[in-house]
Amino acid sequence: MANRVLILADVVDGSITPMTAELVGAAQRLNAGPVSAMLLGSGIAAAASQISGVERVYVVDAPALAEYTNDAYTQAALAVTKQADPAVILLGQTNVGRDLAPALAYKLDTAVAMDTVALEMKDGKLHTTRPAYGGNARAVNSFAATPAIATVRPKSQDPVAGGAAGEVVTVDFQPGEVRTAVKDRTVATAEGVRLEDADVVVTGGRGLGGPEGFQGIEELAHMLGGAVGCSRAVADLGWRPVAEQVGLTGKVVSPTMYIAVAVSGASQHMAGCSGARNIIAINKDADANIFKAARFGIVADYKVALPAVIEAIKKARAEG
Repeated sequence: MANRVLILADVVDGSITPMTAELVGAAQRLNAGPVSAMLLGSGIAAAASQISGVERVYVVDAPALAEYTNDAYTQAALAVTKQADPAVILLGQTNVGRDLAPALAYKLDTAVAMDTVALEMKDGKLHTTRPAYGGNARAVNSFAATPAIATVRPKSQDPVAGGAAGEVVTVDFQPGEVRTAVKDRTVATAEGVRLEDADVVVTGGRGLGGPEGFQGIEELAHMLGGAVGCSRAVADLGWRPVAEQVGLTGKVVSPTMYIAVAVSGASQHMAGCSGARNIIAINKDADANIFKAARFGIVADYKVALPAVIEAIKKARAEG
């Protein structure tokens, strides 16, 4: 098999997301041969020009791919893989990637490493590093079969810096049996940057006492140009939408700054934010687990500390 790397371009509403540039950057740093991308969807051929730093872009544009279904997308990815003949396949740890990668690995009779945060080639084989035990340990895996498949945690890789768009290759695709169909879709309304893409995330926990406690969380997130997150307990109580949940059963985020307000820091929650470069915790319990992972911490009632932080930021900005 040729020594090539193939990435799955991440597309939302017909546009390439930052995850794609991160995957291309990771693929280039492997130094494992030419990098190509596969672009799957319906009416998305024009988006191929948005992908830079790759040799080729394999486009599968078909009505059957208008909505994501595992059956159709797995068949499309297999068609591209057959033509591209990669040694390594990288997908984002997104809703699509985390569902498609295991199915693709099964069909190719190979293995997959999920939610990886580091990748390197050793002796011609892909080695991946991924969080384990709720983020309390790191597991390093290698592959005995090819192609090696891995999903990559968003914000864990430096994106590719520029580069020319790749040659566009149209892949003929006639889907076989598709056993599932999307009948309806409910989209959670959200303003501003997506939680997964945010450079700053401000998260509130059950210690806020009720949904009204998120007024300060929203204000701080807006001031910093970030997104609002919440713990599972908050989502379960209905204080915030499930789409904002950070944690093992929610979304995994890797912002530059993660501000946890009234969050205890259970292992399930830390699994969703352990990739943050800086964690800042505000909690009145000095023994809260969140402080073990925090770079900076404030031991105080959020009703006192949060307004003080907001006022300090306003004052600093006013003073230039």
